[in-house]
Amino acid sequence: MTAKRTAHPRAGGFSDLLNAFEGLPRTSADTSADRPSDTSADTPSETPAGEPRPLEPRALQLLAPDGTLVTHRGFASDHTPDQLRDFYRDMVMSRAIDGEATALQRQGELGLWPPLLGQEAAQVGSAQALRGDDYAFPSYREHGVAWCRGVDPVDVVKLFRGVSNGGWDPNEHNFHLYTLVVGSHPLHATGYAMGLAQDGADAAVIAYFGDGATSEGDVAEAFTFATVHDAPVVFFCQNNQWAISEPVERQLRGALYRRAQGYGFPGIQVDGNDVLAVHAVTRAALEHVRTGNGPVLIEASTYRMGAHTTSDDPSRYRRAAEVEEWRAKDPIQRLRTHLVRDELATQEFFDAVDAEATEVAYRIRRSVRTMPNPDRMTLFDHVYADGHALVDEERAQFAAYQASFVGSEVK
Repeated sequence: MTAKRTAHPRAGGFSDLLNAFEGLPRTSADTSADRPSDTSADTPSETPAGEPRPLEPRALQLLAPDGTLVTHRGFASDHTPDQLRDFYRDMVMSRAIDGEATALQRQGELGLWPPLLGQEAAQVGSAQALRGDDYAFPSYREHGVAWCRGVDPVDVVKLFRGVSNGGWDPNEHNFHLYTLVVGSHPLHATGYAMGLAQDGADAAVIAYFGDGATSEGDVAEAFTFATVHDAPVVFFCQNNQWAISEPVERQLRGALYRRAQGYGFPGIQVDGNDVLAVHAVTRAALEHVRTGNGPVLIEASTYRMGAHTTSDDPSRYRRAAEVEEWRAKDPIQRLRTHLVRDELATQEFFDAVDAEATEVAYRIRRSVRTMPNPDRMTLFDHVYADGHALVDEERAQFAAYQASFVGSEVK
């Protein structure tokens, strides 16, 4: 496990970041900045009615896919070598956890698993920007955020093994339980953030969701309440280009981050495969919201390299060529190239990280295979806070039913 992290010193304010973003070259508005289907930056795309759409800034980037640093209007990476190595380690750990859990599901050890492959930079970069007293509300794919918040990955897989209704204490890690109902938890995050503001707390809240969730009414309601009450919440959308089998261009017209403007708060798009840019943008956004400026929407443009969940077959609805184009933008390889080129990490460092990842994966496998089944009678323990006569009756009936099997013990 890794410990909770505190945010690193701030290099620039959110207004500086927005200025840098708005000054970027512009591209077609109907898809994300890195979609293979993008048209030329000089030619706006057209709507079905034939009307041109406005050009949008490209996603903010500090580390290019070839591992070179990028600067914008004086805004540049201020990350130290230690921070870069921390980013790399946590992304490798996240991928190892995800890969092992995917394999365990394929072997029948887990009921389901939502892979994060390809989204490591979006999760690790944003999570490392959080302070210990900030609170994160995940959906169901934020395994990298869980790792950075100190949640034992064994506790994460318990949920998908079916032996736990949650797996960890949210208040111990300031990391809420997973929410499988798409789009519902931004409302929870907004309410929590409003409570922080009422209490005069200095902390902030971050809510993670995907591009598909932005089509849900709950998200629209969360945006409304957050902006009206100046709630200290960052809405972090991992736009991985696919809402199960629906591509992002079938979900909206225009850039996703622009939706914030309709509610009266700022939005920004960042290269979600660039851990440096994600960290810098999230760090600035968190500082912006915690100082009373209201919410921020971050659209992290990334790609879901694997299936939506292990019950999905993405080869049925997307092109192999598209996947390969995004594979060339791999977030871990991008940072590794930079570390090697600038001699910021040794081979011994990479070997040690790989060995640690292998050990974490092995521990997950060993723990899952020896994980005891839950006591069936606990089904009735938390239906009501103070108990209920009807639940007591049902508990007794279920216990009698279990005892009716020959040689059985009620467990």
